[in-house]
Amino acid sequence: MGIHRSLVVFVIVALMAPLSSTATDFTVGDDEGWGLGVDYDAWAQGKQFFVGDNLVFKYMAGAHNVYKVTGDEFQNCTVPSNNSNGSFSGDDTIRLATAGKKWYICGVSGHCQAGQKLKITVLDGGAPAPAPVAPGPSSSTFQAADFKILL
Repeated sequence: MGIHRSLVVFVIVALMAPLSSTATDFTVGDDEGWGLGVDYDAWAQGKQFFVGDNLVFKYMAGAHNVYKVTGDEFQNCTVPSNNSNGSFSGDDTIRLATAGKKWYICGVSGHCQAGQKLKITVLDGGAPAPAPVAPGPSSSTFQAADFKILL
């Protein structure tokens, strides 16, 4: 009986594990948001970004914006001439659709040069699912009587 119950619990946990690896929303800069005076390298350090996660940029519309740029544009703080690469609402969500390096800058004059820029690496696949919980000693052990019933 105990072995059967352990197997049922394991199957249920295994089936639910893929459901628990959902996308994560990362608010860039946490409570400080997207603005001047935030160390975005320090903010990104230690975080793992996966395909399917979202970056949420919160800022005062009109005071800042967000442009997805190339590595060279990031290094040189070059704002793309194509506004379709920019976001301007003040509450912008960018889905991380592909793996690889990603770069974002504020296109307001002087903001990127002052450090309002973010670079991250997006990893392929979803966030690792939590490990299944091992059954406790009472459910993993069996008594001789249980064994005889199963025969």
